[in-house]
Amino acid sequence: MLRASLGDLALKAEYVRRELEIPSGVKVAIDGQRIRVDGPLGSIEKDVSHIKNVEVRLENGKIVLEAFMVEKKTYSIVNLLYSLINNMIKGVQKGYRYKMKVVYAHFPMNIKVDEKNNIVVIENFLGRRGKITARIVPGIKVKVEKDEVVIEGVDKEAVAQTAANIRDAVRLRGKYRLCPHGREGGPGVLDGIYVYAREHIR
Repeated sequence: MLRASLGDLALKAEYVRRELEIPSGVKVAIDGQRIRVDGPLGSIEKDVSHIKNVEVRLENGKIVLEAFMVEKKTYSIVNLLYSLINNMIKGVQKGYRYKMKVVYAHFPMNIKVDEKNNIVVIENFLGRRGKITARIVPGIKVKVEKDEVVIEGVDKEAVAQTAANIRDAVRLRGKYRLCPHGREGGPGVLDGIYVYAREHIR
């Protein structure tokens, strides 16, 4: 018991520090728990007040993350925050683009972007008369090119969430759900909109 307690104490006394270089042409501002990154393609601002026990500051052209009395969970949070900020920097430099393929067997889907209401409108899914809508996260651009939906933006999380909203809007459920072994010798219903490529805008 004493050995385990000493081990736990040693783990909590661990110090973690990670540094992230700020590239040329990118500006970073940290105001309390808000992080703003500006670059050639735009700007991203994130509120990280939900992350506790991790200090974020600017130091000699670098972003420094520090944590004391670290437990395993806090160590993971430091790495998560590092990845988040790194994605923000890449986003304002290179941007993010997700490509989605519109797949159908017998009923061609009609897909439009309603910019006024910031939604994607999907019609004739599986021959249904009703319209299906998917929310576009603010700041994200969506365009339809034949049987392809292209999603672009500087915020990776927002681009990914928009793609997930479109995918989930036509996700097959119940008797139409995907079947890995098929039904009655067939592959099952495959109609849907699926991500097939993730890349940078430039």
